[in-house]
Amino acid sequence: MIFDTGYMLIAGIVMLVSWAVSATLKSKFRNYSMTPISSGMSGAEVAANMLDAYGIRGVRITCVEGTLTDHYNPTDYTINLSPDVYYGRNAAAAAVAAHETGHAVQHAKAYSFLQLRSAIVPAVSFVSPWIGWVLIAGLFMLESAPWVMLIGIAMFALTTLFSFVTLPVEFDASRRALEWIKQSRVVNSQEYAMSKDALWWAAMTYVVAALGSLATLMYYIMLFLGRRD
Repeated sequence: MIFDTGYMLIAGIVMLVSWAVSATLKSKFRNYSMTPISSGMSGAEVAANMLDAYGIRGVRITCVEGTLTDHYNPTDYTINLSPDVYYGRNAAAAAVAAHETGHAVQHAKAYSFLQLRSAIVPAVSFVSPWIGWVLIAGLFMLESAPWVMLIGIAMFALTTLFSFVTLPVEFDASRRALEWIKQSRVVNSQEYAMSKDALWWAAMTYVVAALGSLATLMYYIMLFLGRRD
């Protein structure tokens, strides 16, 4: 009971921090989206120029629906930008566009952590829909068939590993993005500070998610080991 209460407290703290980080991120992007950059470049133009600077060919830049839905897809070589980023000519749009292009640069340079994450994706996609059901079954069968819980833990551990492998991928993409937009003078010093701040808060969402996943994994491991009062 004591352990369960402790876990609930930790889970509550993680949820609160996650909400706070997400809210701050949205607020930052909203504010920085109101700041036109001195170069006047749109997010799509930033991405195109960064690709050209690195000599990367064959990567398409597309506009996708939604807000903060920006992502790089290594399977079809596309940089997918939300409308606010694709058409935006502000510090937030420049930062996000350069960040997603940073993933394309990682792909072109065979960045090890991106390769590892891509290798894990099929397995994570396969187990994700079943993890909850297996863990629930494992809880009910903890005494009679503990192997069910063990399978659930292994599945959850894979998703936790994926969360932590994602961290260096995201931080490195932001590093490449900030380095390029500064050197290419896409933004001035004030706009650069905004871009850096926006990407830092975006990275924090991945950090919180990884830590939350780890806390949950440890909870199920402790249950399996029978360390309950």
